[in-house]
Amino acid sequence: MALAALSIHFLLMGAIAGCVVTAIAVARNFIAIRWRGSIVLWTFVAINLGFLAWEITTPATWIALFFAYSSSLIFTVGAIRLNDAQQIRRWFLLAELLGLCYAIYVGSVSGTVFNLFNLTSIILKLLQDRRG
Repeated sequence: MALAALSIHFLLMGAIAGCVVTAIAVARNFIAIRWRGSIVLWTFVAINLGFLAWEITTPATWIALFFAYSSSLIFTVGAIRLNDAQQIRRWFLLAELLGLCYAIYVGSVSGTVFNLFNLTSIILKLLQDRRG
């Protein structure tokens, strides 16, 4: 629900890459709960790359596209392929940092808060696991 709300937020801001990748994430997360095979992975990679190809033809800046789609592709592979919690957290840390860069770049306060919250959560869990 949070990603869906963030997708609408980015749409209203005119930050299309953010809108698209968070909308893709909503669908991907629902599907990945049930199915996690290669077909699902490559379908969502293709969807991401298809929208990226389309957005390259728009006035969007390359840096915004890099932040948004790099983050989305990391989350896509991580959500569908990775099984080790530590490995997932490390990759998602990078993806959240890229998402934070995107949110700051487009001036999204809600996106920035969302990413900072997620980053804090991941970092605290990594520290907790390290102590344990």
